[in-house]
Amino acid sequence: MATTDEIIARTAPKHLIDHNLIDRDVESLCDGMVRYEKRPAKLRDGSVAEGIYNAWIVLNNPKQYNSYTTDMVKAVILAFRRASADREVNAVVFTGVGDKAFCTGGNTKEYAEYYAGNPQEYRQYMRLFNDMVSAILGCDKPVVSRVNGMRIGGGQEIGMACDFTIAQDLANFGQAGPKHGSAAIGGATDFLPLMIGCEQAMVSGTLCEPFSAHKAARLGIICDVVPALKIGGKFVANPTVINDRMLDEYGRIVHGEFKTGAAFKEGQAMIKEGEVDLSMLDQKVEELCAKLLDTFPECMTKSLEELRKPKLQAWNLNKENSRAWLALNMMNEARTGFRAFNEGTKETGREIDFVKLRQGLAKGTPWTEELIDSLMPGAKK
Repeated sequence: MATTDEIIARTAPKHLIDHNLIDRDVESLCDGMVRYEKRPAKLRDGSVAEGIYNAWIVLNNPKQYNSYTTDMVKAVILAFRRASADREVNAVVFTGVGDKAFCTGGNTKEYAEYYAGNPQEYRQYMRLFNDMVSAILGCDKPVVSRVNGMRIGGGQEIGMACDFTIAQDLANFGQAGPKHGSAAIGGATDFLPLMIGCEQAMVSGTLCEPFSAHKAARLGIICDVVPALKIGGKFVANPTVINDRMLDEYGRIVHGEFKTGAAFKEGQAMIKEGEVDLSMLDQKVEELCAKLLDTFPECMTKSLEELRKPKLQAWNLNKENSRAWLALNMMNEARTGFRAFNEGTKETGREIDFVKLRQGLAKGTPWTEELIDSLMPGAKK
């Protein structure tokens, strides 16, 4: 009786059709700011599965916290298409360079300096953004969000489009919309109510307060969390977060909440003294990919398609009217918010004077360049 290897050698076709949209590396589309790597897939015992790989799609813009430019969005779309069509790929790992940020969303500098005040241009950009989210949701392979640092704003949205999330516990999660002139309608308002419930989705989507990886795990928005801080050669849990599973005096769960006052500052000092080591994160990602390898590939793809339906239904229902609104919003609040973030500093802050804006609008003041300039951080009040 022939072995499986002998059957493969005898029956595999000599020519396979290439289903990719382009025949060159995705790195060439964005000066290497998105990397596509095929890393050998490993079995549960750590040995390599010959000829099988995990595709790593890596956002490589660390100076701007891995925020995505227009060219990076194009590259991500094509990278997911490539991974989806690659017969050798077991799973996709979506991550960022470094240990500071997975992704903080769209590139605010590009938003402020090109798209602000140009709704027709931003509408075309949002077509690309929508296609990026859809490329993740439509990938034929399971997608793992490897959260190496902050997952904020649009970064949270593309992360939630993934099938699994494993995070290092110094990472923060959250939205930024109403604080910076937008609304979290690039996926967050679709995915959050499904994933964490309407009330917690409301808190995240409107107040824009970041929450810890431990709270993310408690809420069920990620499947696993591991320590990344090493002090004295040993891993310790994020010292700025309440890690004990406990209730406060009102009976509320506080596990995963940030500490306050002096305790928070002490935790920050510990982080500065220690070193960040993502080896446990990588180990957990490899373990998950190894589990995914031990399945029938077509049954896996069908399972993904079915389990993604709640996300897809909400996303497809809203993405086009969201795109139109976001484009028009570039004429006023987004135009103002992105400029403020881009032009502000640590000293002046990166948010406008919200009270002054509300006072002006209450009196019927129209949106003008003069009004926008007066609201910028550091402007004379």
